[in-house]
Amino acid sequence: MNKIEKKIHKISTAFLTTVIFITSCGTPSNALVIPTSNQVDNVSLPALAQTPLPTRTTFTPGELVDYTAQSGDTLPTLALRFNTTVDEILQANIQIPRDATTMPPGMPMKIPIYYLALWASPFQILPDHAFVNSPTGIGFNTAAFVAAQPGWLKNYRVYVSGDWRSGAEMVDYVAVNYSINPRLLLAILEHQSGALSQPDIPTRKNILGFTRRFWESPYLQLVVAANTLNNGYYSWRAGTLLEFEDTNNILIRPDPWQNAASVALQYYYSRIFAGNEYTVATGPEGLIQTYEKFFGDPWNDSFVLIPGSLQQPVLSLPFPSDQVWTYTGGPHTGWGTGEPLSAVDFAPPAEKSGCATAAVENFATAMADGLVVRSGIDGIALDLDKDGDERTGWVIFYLHLADEQRAPLGSDLEAGELIGYPSCRGGHSTGTHVHIARKYNGEWIVADSALPLTMSGWVAHNGSRDYLGTLTKGTSTVIACDCSNAYSAVSAGYP
Repeated sequence: MNKIEKKIHKISTAFLTTVIFITSCGTPSNALVIPTSNQVDNVSLPALAQTPLPTRTTFTPGELVDYTAQSGDTLPTLALRFNTTVDEILQANIQIPRDATTMPPGMPMKIPIYYLALWASPFQILPDHAFVNSPTGIGFNTAAFVAAQPGWLKNYRVYVSGDWRSGAEMVDYVAVNYSINPRLLLAILEHQSGALSQPDIPTRKNILGFTRRFWESPYLQLVVAANTLNNGYYSWRAGTLLEFEDTNNILIRPDPWQNAASVALQYYYSRIFAGNEYTVATGPEGLIQTYEKFFGDPWNDSFVLIPGSLQQPVLSLPFPSDQVWTYTGGPHTGWGTGEPLSAVDFAPPAEKSGCATAAVENFATAMADGLVVRSGIDGIALDLDKDGDERTGWVIFYLHLADEQRAPLGSDLEAGELIGYPSCRGGHSTGTHVHIARKYNGEWIVADSALPLTMSGWVAHNGSRDYLGTLTKGTSTVIACDCSNAYSAVSAGYP
């Protein structure tokens, strides 16, 4: 069995958005683009796909099919992908408790399937751990790798977030902020622009295929690409991206056995390609061939990104327990625009609206014991396992903390200690507040999910769109609003 057949065997035997800114927050301006269709700009790929892609048969309504749980699977999203219900899945798998969070990867399941026409190829492009800026990236030195290649990227320079950065530093900057594996970003740059192999930077604008005025430089093209990839990945995780169209308006329905990383890449290429170009890019001779040329076969690493029955550690609200703050932003993106809806916002008491300096007693706090492993204008990362690496275990991400008294790198904090003062620093904000989100093994954890964001007993829920939503605790409900009214007030106790 060859390598492609092995990948197909793994799945066959088992198994965008409008940018909205209210006074809560937004991430930096270099993260504010969602590409639309019809944006291809003379990006060339191989002319023909050489390996026929597998297809699936049709199924009778409610037929039980074999599925092997993958990293990050939850019952609600599996139900959406297979066009069935959680109740039907539980009836067919009596070993699974109703309150299960994430499924144990490798667990065999039976899923009732209700067939939809046009399900796409089951070929899996990339494992999830190779998509996310995960523990499998530890030890990879982007700067050293780029310097050893003959391509134009090693001589590229760009001014980003107050500093001149090399091509490798640019990749790492995007990788860290979006939490996307730098190897994947390098493979995309090589696949579409020869960044690692061609000495001259392409003369065309929009090297990654996204045509948007003022977003034509390699750096900004990479920002758009990263944002698009995350929108695909986390929308599949949430079960909200069940179909999309390519640039010729041809419908694509991802195969329900697919993994998040592969769907993210399908979605990414659907934004810039159609027809044979799309088929090649998402098939065995496409991006994955480029990736393997430089980094080897990622499927050889069996690392489990999201384990089964994952539980959130105990977290407190991100402000002193004896204070009342305002819930100004319901679930919205952790970084960039669109997905993942992993972050929420809180604002301190204030006599006037806008970007006012917070009172000395109104500081943001550590939500759990942790080690500060990143601290700057682009945010603070509080590492709860204290191993010193943002890519492992649980991490709480904070944004919009003032420069003054922001916890420095290396701070070992206890829950409730000062981590910084809410402000308008870092990204777009029309009001003083703090933005917080969770990550596990580098993956953003969606706030309203099988692993709900829970703080001092308050549980976050989505609203009709991002930034809206509620917090609930027992019979009490707090409604997100930048208006700072009585219904949006929250404390560690009941309102």
